[in-house]
Amino acid sequence: MPDLTWEYEGYDPVEERLRESLCTLGNGYFGSRGVLPECTADDVHYPGTYVAGCYNRLTSEVSGRRVENEDMVNVPNWLPLRFRLAGGKWLTPDTAPVLDHRQVLHLGPGVLERRTRFDLGDGRALAVRQQRLVHMADPHLAALRTEFTAEGFSGELEVAAALDGGVTNDGVPRYRDLDGRHLTHVHAGTAAPDRVWLRCRTRTSDIRIGMASRVTADGAPLTIRHEPPVTRQLARLRLTDGRTATVDKTVALHTSRDPAISDPLYAAVDRVGRAPGFDALLASHRTAWNQLWRRARLDVPGDAGRILRLHLFHVLQTLSPHTADLDVGVPARGLHGEAYRGHVFWDELFVLPFLNLHFPEVARALLRYRHRRLERARTAARDIGRRGALYPWQSGSDGREETQQLHLNPRSGRWLPDHTHLQHHVGSAIAYNVWQYCEASGDAEFLHTKGAEMMLQISRFWGDSASWDNTLGRHRILRVMGPDEYHDAYPGATEPGLDDNAYTNVTAAWVLSRTLELLDTLPEPRRRELVERIGLGDDETARWEEVSRTLHVPFHEGVVSQFEGYGDLAELDWDGYQERYGDIRRLDRILEAEGDTVNRYRASKQADVLMLGYLFSPGELQNLFRRLGLRLDEDTWRRTVDHYLHRTSHGSTLSGLVHGWVLARARRAEAWKFCQEALRGDIADVQGGTTGEGIHLGAMAGTLDLVQRGLTGMETRGGALWLDPVPLPELSSYGFSVRYQGHWGVRLRLESGHMEVTVPSSDLPPIDLRLPGRAVRLEPGGTTTLALSD
Repeated sequence: MPDLTWEYEGYDPVEERLRESLCTLGNGYFGSRGVLPECTADDVHYPGTYVAGCYNRLTSEVSGRRVENEDMVNVPNWLPLRFRLAGGKWLTPDTAPVLDHRQVLHLGPGVLERRTRFDLGDGRALAVRQQRLVHMADPHLAALRTEFTAEGFSGELEVAAALDGGVTNDGVPRYRDLDGRHLTHVHAGTAAPDRVWLRCRTRTSDIRIGMASRVTADGAPLTIRHEPPVTRQLARLRLTDGRTATVDKTVALHTSRDPAISDPLYAAVDRVGRAPGFDALLASHRTAWNQLWRRARLDVPGDAGRILRLHLFHVLQTLSPHTADLDVGVPARGLHGEAYRGHVFWDELFVLPFLNLHFPEVARALLRYRHRRLERARTAARDIGRRGALYPWQSGSDGREETQQLHLNPRSGRWLPDHTHLQHHVGSAIAYNVWQYCEASGDAEFLHTKGAEMMLQISRFWGDSASWDNTLGRHRILRVMGPDEYHDAYPGATEPGLDDNAYTNVTAAWVLSRTLELLDTLPEPRRRELVERIGLGDDETARWEEVSRTLHVPFHEGVVSQFEGYGDLAELDWDGYQERYGDIRRLDRILEAEGDTVNRYRASKQADVLMLGYLFSPGELQNLFRRLGLRLDEDTWRRTVDHYLHRTSHGSTLSGLVHGWVLARARRAEAWKFCQEALRGDIADVQGGTTGEGIHLGAMAGTLDLVQRGLTGMETRGGALWLDPVPLPELSSYGFSVRYQGHWGVRLRLESGHMEVTVPSSDLPPIDLRLPGRAVRLEPGGTTTLALSD
């Protein structure tokens, strides 16, 4: 793959947090923000290194209440490398004049490069070039090469490389009332003249962390100073005008959660001692990245393609093949920052469909994270008097509900109750991902074992949650929240929760019907095992059948209602609020600060009802409503789309993505506007400062899936690859590769008026392609060109 780059020119303190997130490097095991190594945590910079699945739980006093929160831990900072002229001040872009500054993220090889020229006065300058990598071949290694060049002088340069165990979780201002001191028992030592180590543990989860550093400094001797919680290696370099001196720093990181080690400190010291030099590390790192790019090949022209490749880069850094060996979920903000405390939400709904068709082993591992926490989900259901499995809205280490009890409105400064744990639809998202993964991969073993176990327990929860309403003559699901987090209660209600959220009810009906279908197709011995194990009787499956056909979906004014009673809410003065506040994406905060509540209005933070058009093709959605005894024709869906299109503030980066997807499938001219918003979500920080706290992984992966499945109409169902392209005029020619049911590198190319499909040679069975009104069987080694209808 060509050495594509993402570049920043000049130094801008206001932009540093954003750049640090977007220049994060990772390998699926750990990630480190793109902070300049000479800078420490302050109002401008925020160093952060996060190990996938490394959490710690603390209790804080907030507004007179004891609040418990579990965070993904900011582990010791391996990056620090400071420098100064002998006897002078340490040089940083914040403390010394900068002549030039440039930061380049090389996407192809996964390398972050920085070049800075410091003005030392009297015609003297110090040029600094750094190359950084978080190794993609060996997930426990990272390396930093720093080259110093004297311009107009000769003299001595002091360099201090450090490992810093004094870090805290302090990267999100609105969390600063919460205790962020997760590390304790920090110790340091020397392993060899060029090697030091640092060890610590988390305060309550007791995860042991070992880190070791090896420094070489152009032959200069090193002085070691242990000043816990920091250990330093110091060197004095003799600079000669015009010549370059090089300092290499190689670091190894292990935790007690790692498999196949006895002690994380021993493993780190051993690993860094055996690691090759920087050039060899860079070569093997490049090879690993080249292999990833081949497997996830994406050829999209123009600026959209450039942004998509950045998105792909960050998805691969967070969820690489190394993730397949870990017990982790999908952190909503990647390994890039501390927003959402590193928790796992439903964002996997937007991530796994992409991984299914490129890295199915990673998708399977992420689903196993959910399966390992199935018993915890069953406990949560029992705690509210239900059967089955209730998965948490926010998950962390062990699968308990991690949703905060309070959240801060930065506009009003008030801490408010948080009711988002009522988003029970996360269970449907997990079931949907199980089904989609198995359809794309052909993994019948997973579907018949762990997948079936999850789907049965999620269905049991929905079957037990539905209550019969004699007046309506239908089943209802009461006191929940949908994806739209603006609405958590009825106006004036003393208790949170809404009734018959359309998205929740329709997806619950889908889960129940799919689970019944799965039971019918399971091998009889396996079916008997499952039925016996969970005590599933014919009366319960009969109830599932009935509920899946009778769940209530409310309508108002000829459109699908977001929930029962939505049509009774007041209309908002959208133009007035836009004029007064400009950016009204977080309308909930604006109204609360005014003493009002968004619960009173027909106003949505993000796509809710329209999520149904994201998950299901038009035909499948119509069939779902038909199964429920309801009619959803094209005109009704069009009116529904229009209704919510004009009443959504897009306070989530996922919202533009869903709207773009739905409008593209409906061949609407407005589609590209929303697709662009989804593409720009993080690079332009459209949510106003949130990207600096961590990328929005679901939105990034969703844009990739938009061109992979959304615009091609690709579905994996019934043992066939279904295609129904709806190319946008702005994106009508592009290509990509997928991995489908064991076929590696199936190539699809969409051009104006036709689609070309190539299947690589293998001994696998042919692929069945389905287009509207046509069926094609393509043998391995073959290529077919399919004409597309207008």
